[in-house]
Amino acid sequence: MSLKIRLARGGSKKRPYYTVVVADARSPRDGRFLEKLGSWNPMLAKDNEKRVELNEDRIKHWLANGAQPTDRVLRFLAEAGIATRDAKNNPEKAKPGKRAQERAAEKAQKAADAAAAAE
Repeated sequence: MSLKIRLARGGSKKRPYYTVVVADARSPRDGRFLEKLGSWNPMLAKDNEKRVELNEDRIKHWLANGAQPTDRVLRFLAEAGIATRDAKNNPEKAKPGKRAQERAAEKAQKAADAAAAAE
């Protein structure tokens, strides 16, 4: 059985509240889980200590038993010093898309033609 430490959504419409749970990877997001490990309230300010609450002992237990945290939960664990998260680097993401590159090349060509015609 593959276990995940992930978020289960609660709260009302436009007022999210998440619980950090350990669940079977095949179960639905808000479905059956084995244990509640903490909570995350994104509506609170980022510097509020109640925004993310984690039960560190139980999380360490489940990590030792092979549970895999999702990316968002891994961020919380890294901030708490429980686990390490590799920094991601995608230099391709900052580049403009194909159409934008074509428009920029076309604009540069027009500017070069105008400068040549002015001489």
